[in-house]
Amino acid sequence: MATSKKIVLTPALAGEYSVGELTEASARKASEVLQENHDSFHIFFNKSGFHSGENLSSSWSRERKLHEYRCGFWEYPVASPYKIDEFLILGVYDILFVSDHIAHHILTIYALGASPEIIQDQYDRNASYQRAPQPVDDKVIEDLHDPAKFSKYLQNERYYHDYLVFFQNEIDKKGYEEVINEYVLKRDERADDMLVRMYSGFLHPIIHLGFGIEFKQPAIVAEALAEAAAHDKWLTPFFIESEKKAKASNQPSRSLVELLDDIRADQKLSSAAHWDDNNKIRDGILVRAKEEMIKYASQWTVKPDELEEKTAEMYNAAVYFTGGAQHPPKRVKFDFYYMHCVNCSVFYSAFLKQPWISTANKIRLLEWKGRLDLTMYASRHSPRPLLDDIINYQPREASKPESSWEGIVHRVLNHPDDGHASKLIRAIAHGEQVCKPFEGSEKFRIKGAMWLQLGNMGKSIAPIAVRIGTNGIYSDRFGGGERK
Repeated sequence: MATSKKIVLTPALAGEYSVGELTEASARKASEVLQENHDSFHIFFNKSGFHSGENLSSSWSRERKLHEYRCGFWEYPVASPYKIDEFLILGVYDILFVSDHIAHHILTIYALGASPEIIQDQYDRNASYQRAPQPVDDKVIEDLHDPAKFSKYLQNERYYHDYLVFFQNEIDKKGYEEVINEYVLKRDERADDMLVRMYSGFLHPIIHLGFGIEFKQPAIVAEALAEAAAHDKWLTPFFIESEKKAKASNQPSRSLVELLDDIRADQKLSSAAHWDDNNKIRDGILVRAKEEMIKYASQWTVKPDELEEKTAEMYNAAVYFTGGAQHPPKRVKFDFYYMHCVNCSVFYSAFLKQPWISTANKIRLLEWKGRLDLTMYASRHSPRPLLDDIINYQPREASKPESSWEGIVHRVLNHPDDGHASKLIRAIAHGEQVCKPFEGSEKFRIKGAMWLQLGNMGKSIAPIAVRIGTNGIYSDRFGGGERK
């Protein structure tokens, strides 16, 4: 039985999307490596903290950087005046992430049918650069039980392990469902603070929470809560003000794709993020066009009887602007930041199925996701999604087996990255199922054969590169003003 300290997977816990019949052997192996990860490693493998925007290059090993380059995690710009080693040192890792993605990766490939051998190989590859957690401080854990002192240790990776043990103890006493309701969804000052942090770090804490809920693993939930506690909360004004503006309006909700079009047409908002902004949302959108962003974000709302369709709408819109952000004749790539909007969407299907999450909180979780997706879209200069590039995409492999979902999954299972490619493929495949009942609506621009096309496009990035995009050093699209 899974507990706050013990990870136990079974083939019956296949998640929202799985491939074939999962085996006991793979469940045991996934449980084994996830347990080692849980017991042995910090949630951040760099002391700078997650998505801090600080210079990370000096603390990343040259071997780690070269490993990611060789695996195709990012692409060396051909026009760069620097040699590859200089390029590595000069800052590609200033914008990459320092989070332990092992739980995401292993649970994803497990659900996609990975063998025990593949699970072990992928784990070993990514365990090699993790770091041990800080020692637990009993005084800190004692303080965390005092609501007046709970916030004292927030936004500091030093206390991740203390928060982890605290939330494990809380889960042992109350169950993970009640702990999430109390510390994230209660709508008091502490819970609202934690909910904002869940959406920080380009969605990584709530992605982690989603995996814990989807696979019913209290230990993963505890990790997610502690991870959120280590994140910042600068998104608070955006979420709260958008929510207040939406409640004050009597207008019906507009569709996300309509709002994407409006954002793209709004020159002030679409150009608010600048190349040299350390964080394109925090230092760009919310500084130079905050009111415009809130105006659009507040126009997407959800009613209780719309939850299923609106979940699908959010999913479809995220895939639309992520998959459509191409730049022919350059090779197919997916913007690394947009990708997280897609990868996170899987879990909203899981949230909908939880009887212990109130309807009001399901609505809030979904509205915040849709609104942050709109903000993410604006932060990359709102490129016009090119549906023709999806429809007319030609897979490199002409044979049907390799370009089928089975062939696509086989490729990403063996791809040597930290799980972003496999998460993307699983999310696209699941999105096809979620959106199919609503494809007749004009709110849904991704439909039919486009889903498999997107799967093949996602598969094609595995041996080459993911576009790092506008927070980094390589983007074909940022600042050019084309495709509006």
